[in-house]
Amino acid sequence: MDFNGSGRRQFLKRAAALAGVAAGAGAGTAKAEAPAKDATSGAHVHLNPSRRGARMSVDHITYYTPLQDYAGIITPAQLHFVQYHASHFPEIDAAKHRLTIHGLVDRPLSFSMDDLKSLPSVSRIHFLECHGNSSPMIHSQGNANMGLPVQFIHGMTSCSEWTGVPLSVLLNEVGVKPEGTWLVSEGDDPGKFSHTMPIAKAMEDVLVAYGQNGEPLRVEQGYPIRLLVPGWEAPFSIKYLKHIKVVDQPYHTWNESMNHSMVRPDVGLKARWYHFQFGPKSVITRPSAGLKIPAKGYVQITGLAWSGGGVIKKVEVSTDGGKTWKEATLQAPVLPRAHSRFTFDWAWDGQEAVIQSRATDELGEVQPTRAELYKNWGFSEEAAKKPDRAIHNNSQQPWKIARDGTVGDAMFS
Repeated sequence: MDFNGSGRRQFLKRAAALAGVAAGAGAGTAKAEAPAKDATSGAHVHLNPSRRGARMSVDHITYYTPLQDYAGIITPAQLHFVQYHASHFPEIDAAKHRLTIHGLVDRPLSFSMDDLKSLPSVSRIHFLECHGNSSPMIHSQGNANMGLPVQFIHGMTSCSEWTGVPLSVLLNEVGVKPEGTWLVSEGDDPGKFSHTMPIAKAMEDVLVAYGQNGEPLRVEQGYPIRLLVPGWEAPFSIKYLKHIKVVDQPYHTWNESMNHSMVRPDVGLKARWYHFQFGPKSVITRPSAGLKIPAKGYVQITGLAWSGGGVIKKVEVSTDGGKTWKEATLQAPVLPRAHSRFTFDWAWDGQEAVIQSRATDELGEVQPTRAELYKNWGFSEEAAKKPDRAIHNNSQQPWKIARDGTVGDAMFS
């Protein structure tokens, strides 16, 4: 059906009447009650506010962003995901905290918070994503405390406006020696989380961030300062940043060489240690597993797309399990290394259907299916069907819609 001009408007009007919903209701915001009776307050009180899913262990604190519950591309700071490698957050006095940059430099320097805030600052919108987001293993491990499937499977990604000092400014201040080609960054958390990074990336677009969405960083996001490494897996974006050492080679920190490494057939059953830029990725957030389409007729399919390779150029949606594809609408703004919101108008006929999305970025890379991704990794077709642990997974997510409108996870069904 042609969705342009008057034909589209007539379709939306008929479909909305049939489904009993207003056009665009699929965007899905949190429910709120009427204004409080106290006329002096003028405030709105949310009866059922969105909440992050949670998962705790002795050495991890994880909060999942409720991707299904908000519109646009900016994640409210209180809903930003958290993946933290300790059992408690540090208590850091910002007035005493310092960032020291040393190693292969001409002038080792130690910056206070006042020093950093006196330097040229910028604000940029970028996503962060845990390297373990969308792991096949998590599909069968959800519970009520972790939220809906799109939340605990794909909710370790969020997008914010970050404010801080370009790391290039600080590196220019200390004067990096010619042989300095890598950085080792360390946080002031209990486990002294550390990670290495090529200096070329550091000079390109990395921030030492002290603000998020117009306010100071929250403790769970690395207060008072953190690295923000756009487009690369989140372990590079060290929280509670305390030290940066300029070195002449990559260091095999524990999380890089042990905790975050995976044995891969495509490298001779060795563990690949370094994962950098995320490929193109998208997920339909509504309708998604755990939700229900109220009646046949008009449905607005909506979701998020992003890529470490830059700008999302196209998102396509399939309503027949990947047999055919149609282009979705990208909502402005569409920014490099940031979440992009897409929508797709669909007339559901009340029959079983499988919906999924795929993104294409400015590099021309296309989001793969799970089978295609595992083939690229050197895994067998049989191995691709198993919900085992994997990192850097950017495969397509299918959702299955039953005749009664209920939506389920079709990744391994």
